[in-house]
Amino acid sequence: MSALTTIGLPVALGIIMFGLGLSLTAGDFARVLKQPKAVIIALLCQLIILPAICFGLVLAFQLPPVLAVGMMMLAASPGGTTANLYSHLFRGDVALNISLTAVNSVISVVTLPIITNFAIMYFDPFDSQLGMQWSKVLEVFAIVLVPVAIGMLVRRFWPGFARAMDKPVRIASVVILIVVIAGAVASNWTLLVENFARLSLITIVFCVISLTIGYLVPRWLRIGKRQAIAASFEIGIHNATLAIVIAQTVLNSVELSLPAAVYGVLMFFIAFGFGFLIRDRSAAADALEPADDAAETASPA
Repeated sequence: MSALTTIGLPVALGIIMFGLGLSLTAGDFARVLKQPKAVIIALLCQLIILPAICFGLVLAFQLPPVLAVGMMMLAASPGGTTANLYSHLFRGDVALNISLTAVNSVISVVTLPIITNFAIMYFDPFDSQLGMQWSKVLEVFAIVLVPVAIGMLVRRFWPGFARAMDKPVRIASVVILIVVIAGAVASNWTLLVENFARLSLITIVFCVISLTIGYLVPRWLRIGKRQAIAASFEIGIHNATLAIVIAQTVLNSVELSLPAAVYGVLMFFIAFGFGFLIRDRSAAADALEPADDAAETASPA
């Protein structure tokens, strides 16, 4: 692997997670207590239903062991910060997105290694080599939570600086991420092309299912439409960058990162189309149920 990948990817993810920390306060975690039903339903979908569905898809598509583990790692990754933007564009409850991203990022430090280790034991892609050991779990902790904690501390003690840095950090993270991913794609172009056709269909199916479950399950359980839209994007837009970084820098496998790389490209287009679909349906439902919606969607947006 090139230095651009081994150094650039963790740096890019660190900047992204630092930017997330700049947008978080302790109140974002406390808000979970004010709307526990929506949070619990979304987390159950994210942490239990999606990995189970992904496992079934991997078996149905008969992926090679390394790609199968890569898909499971992707399924175990928390929602990406881009989910907040999509939720805002399509009239979701952005406050719920922020809370879910905060809570899910913390929980994933435990659940991601557990699901990844299960997949490694089941599919055995590394010739019986053991998966994530304790030291590697600590690496995941450092990759995910340390930059977020630093960002939150900056926001807490230097709020003016945090507000001023919010936009530059967002722009820098996008630019660095594009450069690093472009470099990683170029250096592994042959490997990516060889596996793109094999991975594109399963990643598309998984993305559509993730978005659909994230919207329909909360609605079936009488969660407000704006909250369901937020849950849909939080569950459907995975932090593919995190999965790529762990695959390439913690587990030292470029091939393991391919499902996340393909998903990371396709999910934005799928989520955009899905957003128009549920926004239109929500608008129609709003016209029919104005009183119910007002009661259901009251939240600190």
